[in-house]
Amino acid sequence: MLDRTYLREHPDEVRDALENRGADVDVDEVLEIDERWRELKARGDDLRHERNQITKKIGALVAEGKDEEREEALERSRELKSEIEDVESEGAELQDELRERMLEIPQIPHESVPLGLDERHNVEARRWGFDDLRDLPDEVTPHYDLGEELDVIDEERAAKTTGSGFYFLKGDGARLEHALIQFMMDVHREQGYVDLFPPVPVKSASMRGTGQLPKFADDAYRLGGSNEEEYDDEDLWLCPTAEVPVTNMYANEILLADDLPLKHQAYTPNFRREAGEHGTETRGIVRVHQFNKVELVNFVDPEESDDRLETLLEEAEEVLKRLELPYRILELCTGDLTFASAKTYDIEVWAPGDDMDDGPDEGGRWLEVSSASNFEDFQARRAGLRYRPERHESAEYLHTLNASGLAIPRVMVAILEYYQNENGTVTIPEALRPYMGDKEVIEGHEKVGESALGAGERE
Repeated sequence: MLDRTYLREHPDEVRDALENRGADVDVDEVLEIDERWRELKARGDDLRHERNQITKKIGALVAEGKDEEREEALERSRELKSEIEDVESEGAELQDELRERMLEIPQIPHESVPLGLDERHNVEARRWGFDDLRDLPDEVTPHYDLGEELDVIDEERAAKTTGSGFYFLKGDGARLEHALIQFMMDVHREQGYVDLFPPVPVKSASMRGTGQLPKFADDAYRLGGSNEEEYDDEDLWLCPTAEVPVTNMYANEILLADDLPLKHQAYTPNFRREAGEHGTETRGIVRVHQFNKVELVNFVDPEESDDRLETLLEEAEEVLKRLELPYRILELCTGDLTFASAKTYDIEVWAPGDDMDDGPDEGGRWLEVSSASNFEDFQARRAGLRYRPERHESAEYLHTLNASGLAIPRVMVAILEYYQNENGTVTIPEALRPYMGDKEVIEGHEKVGESALGAGERE
């Protein structure tokens, strides 16, 4: 949430920033509500002051025996009490309305963010791993076909048990998933991250604290109710990202400067309704409703957050470097920033199985596996995250940052396609072999049931 004082004092800057983001927010209307609230607050303060003065006067009139004047003063005191109640009631309504409107205003982009309306204007910062690519088959089989041939990914049976947008992993597919989780967490422990295993359901208040609500309610899985129904702070949602519980675990607390930077990592399953755009990505595990992810969350001194973002990006990159998977870094433009982010870098891994228009010269496509973002004090204001620079000083809002370290299904897609061999097997990246019993190659499994038989055999 933006600082209300900043909005009052710099309305033109806010308007320009929101225009650069492509955000449709009526700043003048929000300022008008704020002005009415401040007028009511001032009116209430004046009325309370007058009533306090009359209360003192009544005491003196009683002592002097001036009954008639005392009655007049009592009557005025009762009138003031009623006026104060009316003003406070109207002020509370305006305060609630103002808070809801402030919650709808996105973050102001950092001054270094490139201008642009959408993803077409993102800036590629660098690439890694393309100078020494491994030898690939003449035609790389897309992960969804290869996963079915090796019987390590089963979308059809998952659709039967749960619905579209879900999948089973089997045998070496499941082992690869577990290996990736443990490998990633080991890498980030080396970088000084403290492990958390958070609860998966989260309250509406927590979703609001990180910016998922009210903006992205339609994309989330709500427990025990329709997304169209009104919700309160006690309602529960399935975690869309570990960013939500981990960031909010310190909500409405005051940390000390000695605690910072505070670095947590958390593995969780994540749940999102959005699983494709306009019918795309209907096959495979690129866009799904449930996926595993290791999340990196940082709580830092505001003066250090810009530098910490660069380091956070390097910490997330390290996973792909050790897996020897080619990738690129994008600096997102103003129009492609997420709601709460002041600055974001995307890490996109190269998957050579599907030849997309926006892929590199070598073919294939880019898959986003991490967004490293600096939210500055935006989430801190929503969630009440503060720290004391010195123990005797007033508490201030800290800065929060996070990055995926990484989104596991898309890393698995990249492994299945980039480490694919001519004979249809998949070489396991060397960094993952200790997590898979020193296994070197995924050769697949024998399918089970009649569906594994040919048409003639089923007859």
